[in-house]
Amino acid sequence: MTKKIGILGTRGIPNQYGGFEQWATQLSVALVERGYDVSVYSSHFHPYQEPEYKGVKIIRKWDPKSIGLASQFIYDLLCVADARKQNFDTIFQLGYTTSSVWAKFLPKSSQIIYNMDGMEWKRKKYKGVLSKFLKHAEKLAVKHSNQLIADSLPIKNYLDKKYNKQAAYIPYPADVFDKPDETVLKPFNIKPNGYYLLIARFQPDNNLEATIKGVINSKYDKPLIIVGDYNNRYGRFLRKKYNHKQVIFAGKIYDKTVLDNLRYFSSLYFHGHSAGGTNPSLLEAMAASSVICAHNNEFNNAVLGEDAYYFNNEKDITEILNGKTNNFLNKQWISNNLNKLRENYTLDKIVGSYIRLIEHTK
Repeated sequence: MTKKIGILGTRGIPNQYGGFEQWATQLSVALVERGYDVSVYSSHFHPYQEPEYKGVKIIRKWDPKSIGLASQFIYDLLCVADARKQNFDTIFQLGYTTSSVWAKFLPKSSQIIYNMDGMEWKRKKYKGVLSKFLKHAEKLAVKHSNQLIADSLPIKNYLDKKYNKQAAYIPYPADVFDKPDETVLKPFNIKPNGYYLLIARFQPDNNLEATIKGVINSKYDKPLIIVGDYNNRYGRFLRKKYNHKQVIFAGKIYDKTVLDNLRYFSSLYFHGHSAGGTNPSLLEAMAASSVICAHNNEFNNAVLGEDAYYFNNEKDITEILNGKTNNFLNKQWISNNLNKLRENYTLDKIVGSYIRLIEHTK
């Protein structure tokens, strides 16, 4: 009998938002290809309005995004309420920040598997009451799950120790990009190795401002291309403050071919994520043979090891850019990172780990 799988916790597929949406897209399609009946919950405003995507059923629920954070609680509640009617064998809940307050209402007949993302309460944008709430939300997710997934070893170690509940370490996949096409760069008016690149959501803990300052203060005039949806308060603040010839706010780009080529031909790729676990965009930068300059934290260290530059602040970035580039070392880093992906981050291997949970959890 075909097992029925539900995926909650994203704004929908195909990805038009971020890391969880990207993984929900990859995972759901891969599970359908392997014979599972898969449904993904989607916000009603998602631009893709078909009932299915590559065999994956899409269940739309109202998401009043205009009212801010409260919309996520409403959307999550509506998704959970619907999931109670679907007779899912397994429910994957991606993230816990607003969903876990409703976790006790998830159907007891389904096995509940939470992908715990990172330690959300440590993010700079969450302070005071919000930080305390997120610690409580984390506890609720652990309490109401049959199995936890950690996408990085530091997160797994934290969960194992904190809650005495063994989390499964399963990172995200990334396919090696090996078909570069320089013509993709023409609309951006840039040349191979003639620019720096940063791809991230516009939020403070992704160190966008530190990266911008570090680049502007360096002795070189290569532009910094920033890819991401800047239509929020922080994005508008950065665009106004850094109206600078060296800073190009490229906006939202979801075409993977364009993103892969931008990564491949960049002189240096900045990964400023400072909280959370393994971010898919970091793996994709590795897959596109980028030389990476990452924020110095345990999550990025666990993935990159010694095969990257690291920074703590804008001064570090300026010093790295002003320093002499070791091309031999950079090539070795690229080779080492590609080998890591081929050994540990293939789609088949990662999906296989999820299937083992589907078949054996509970």
